[in-house]
Amino acid sequence: MGVYTFENEFTSEIPPSRLFKAFVLDADNLIPKIAPQAIKQAEILEGNGGPGTIKKITFGEGSQYGYVKHRIDSIDEASYSYSYTLIEGDALTDTIEKISYETKLVACGSGSTIKSISHYHTKGNIEIKEEHVKAGKEKAHGLFKLIESYLKGHPDAYN
Repeated sequence: MGVYTFENEFTSEIPPSRLFKAFVLDADNLIPKIAPQAIKQAEILEGNGGPGTIKKITFGEGSQYGYVKHRIDSIDEASYSYSYTLIEGDALTDTIEKISYETKLVACGSGSTIKSISHYHTKGNIEIKEEHVKAGKEKAHGLFKLIESYLKGHPDAYN
């Protein structure tokens, strides 16, 4: 088994506290509302929303995937950090055992820097190259931009 790590960083005009509430704490409600073509539904299968919780994400009509299940590994509102692991679903291929994600929002002026790290755990000696994960990173960034746009257009939301 190999582990391939990719890092991504981008900025937002939205402060970390507000962004964390929308992007992490209420994402299960907000994303299906503003991007139903991407995510149709998010439901908790086990747990209370904290570490150890298992969620099923059903993708929208525009997705190439049907669903994934992920486990919340950690969530820290004080440091604006969140980590979870994809453990099941058709986004995991026959070469990928699981994918772990870590996200941290850091204050940057009046906005935020979003730092994300993904760890692809492969089966056997399969190698994952950055170009293979580029499309997923672009989709995630596009979804983030939708959330950012929503927050800009709704200045009283998630304060």
